[in-house]
Amino acid sequence: MADKAKEFWRWKEYNWHDENINPKAAETITAGVDVGSVSSQAVIMVDGQLYAYASMRTGSDSPDSARNAINWAMENTGLTLEDIHYSVGTGYGRVNVPFANRAITEIACHARGGNFMYGPSVRTILDMGGQDCKAILCDEKGKVTNFLMNDKCAAGTGRGMEVFADLLAVSIEDVGDLSLDVEKEPPPVSSTCVVFAKSEASSLLREGWSKKRVLAAYCSAMAHRVVSLLDRVGVQKEFAITGGIAKNSGVVSRLEKELKLTALTSEYDTQIAGALGAALFAKALVEKQRKKVAQ
Repeated sequence: MADKAKEFWRWKEYNWHDENINPKAAETITAGVDVGSVSSQAVIMVDGQLYAYASMRTGSDSPDSARNAINWAMENTGLTLEDIHYSVGTGYGRVNVPFANRAITEIACHARGGNFMYGPSVRTILDMGGQDCKAILCDEKGKVTNFLMNDKCAAGTGRGMEVFADLLAVSIEDVGDLSLDVEKEPPPVSSTCVVFAKSEASSLLREGWSKKRVLAAYCSAMAHRVVSLLDRVGVQKEFAITGGIAKNSGVVSRLEKELKLTALTSEYDTQIAGALGAALFAKALVEKQRKKVAQ
């Protein structure tokens, strides 16, 4: 009975700040808020250094989600919104970030954030978001040179993975590792629609497939769907993944196998890439503003 009440799809929300940085001594404090369809992240940078961030579920109201994320990022830092010199909103709800000075697309922000996280060598960034995937090509400065998005559909996205975690009563944090614990790779389930995939998975369970095997089939389908998107944009060797699905070893390893590439790794949290890019844009914009005033 307890298992039925458990929300297996619910991933851990979290916040963090660097206690070694004193924001009160900073010349420039900027913020980026990424209000996605499934999750919202807020990042605070102090003189170009990552200082604080928060990641939480997006609620039914974008302005409230933005406020909740930034407030949680500022928790126990002594900062208030008045201390932030410039803020940029991005993501699905970017135009509804009430305190943002500007809105910038998530494509541009993930490229800029990915450049910061993985270094100037990164040329292809795959953002696996809550309800869409974006394949982004960028230059050494993190400027977008080309991109493609999949259709708005839960298949091949974070939301699709949440649906499967709930269907199979498996904690979403365990999905990737469990999907790799199979003797032989099964054929992928439907990758065109999460509704069809759910139906197919239910049939396979009735046929006697283990949960691990069904998860392997779904992770394989997700990877294959995304590879076709990357192939269309022209994936380049220095390749990185952002977003929550980047934490799913089952999808990442299958992607790497199909692409015959090894994804770059980073010490930074892959889920904050969009908000991080927005905070970096905010820094550039406030510095530009200051130059104009000085002239």
